[in-house]
Amino acid sequence: MGSKKPVVIFSKSNCCISHAIHMLIYSFGTNTSVYELHQHPKGREIENALLALGCNPSVPAAFIGKLFVGGSNEVTSLNVQGKLKPLLIGANAIWM
Repeated sequence: MGSKKPVVIFSKSNCCISHAIHMLIYSFGTNTSVYELHQHPKGREIENALLALGCNPSVPAAFIGKLFVGGSNEVTSLNVQGKLKPLLIGANAIWM
């Protein structure tokens, strides 16, 4: 799932934080794959795998360049520190 696009977000449509993280990353001009776990046939399995990776709560969970970045706190921190944009550029998710 993570190899289709350089940015993948696992989400639930009823989670406002998931939506905010998606919009933050999208604001850089990325073409992001978003998987809504409650609508995905293997959503429960994926959610358990995200929890095993340390993402608690399980959504949102962001992968950039096939690497697990983390949840909302980690993505927001990267943005505040000015590290999110270079990470997206390095993953070829955006071009500058």
